[in-house]
Amino acid sequence: MTTDTALRPAPAPGSTPGAGARPRSRLSGGTATGLGAAVLYLSLIVLIPLALVVWRSADHGPGYFWRAVTTPDAWAALTLTIGASVIVALVNLVMGTLIAWVLVRDRFPGKAVVDTVIDLPFALPTIVAGLVLLALYGPESPLGINLAYSRAGVMLALLFVTLPFVVRTVQPVLLELDADMEQAAASLGAGPFQIFRRIILPNLVPAMLSGTALAFTRSIAEFGSTVLISGNLPFKTQVAAVNIFSQIEGDNTTGAAAISTVLLVVALVALISLDLLQRWGNRRG
Repeated sequence: MTTDTALRPAPAPGSTPGAGARPRSRLSGGTATGLGAAVLYLSLIVLIPLALVVWRSADHGPGYFWRAVTTPDAWAALTLTIGASVIVALVNLVMGTLIAWVLVRDRFPGKAVVDTVIDLPFALPTIVAGLVLLALYGPESPLGINLAYSRAGVMLALLFVTLPFVVRTVQPVLLELDADMEQAAASLGAGPFQIFRRIILPNLVPAMLSGTALAFTRSIAEFGSTVLISGNLPFKTQVAAVNIFSQIEGDNTTGAAAISTVLLVVALVALISLDLLQRWGNRRG
């Protein structure tokens, strides 16, 4: 026996040799198969089509790409779409959270009906939603409110289709909140506003931000609900999705791909920013 072997400490009783070594991470056969199927499906449905759109947008070089997205009609459509989506997301951040709060914390007649109606924009074809909005808020509105062919009508359509994203993201978090913490804070003399600000709101913020980001990304891609009520007026009410459709009808697929790539980048930036913000909040918490 060498000196090194003699000086090596004996393993502790019940331990196995090499127990302190770092275990190797290996995928089981079932896990590897599931992961491969998931990656393949995701690639075929999402990654490859998006990559081809980006590739097509660069067919004629960066100069053509820049000219395609900065033509007066395309730039006006992008500006309207992103600006309206920001406003819509912020409005739904407040109103969606309020509606989720009412559905979870309050009792009133017809609550089940309201809870069901919230999901209608998910189930209803967006072109039908646009027709409904045009009939209700168009030139022949029974309410006497005409928002057709205006930017207010565009935002109304976007509000309609994106509201459920915030409500259905915040609602489960409210349901899972521990009421004992609120009761304990109240017993210590905290008022309703202080309880909401110090206990409820910190737990809701991640869900509120997630719902808002989903509402924003859904807004910038909306087509069906806006195509009727907006009137597709270039430089006034034409949104980016409708402009892309017009480019394709005009056999300018490269220009359409360029505008689509801008929307894709904006959506990715929004989602990545949200993820970084949530990670920062989790580290602070």
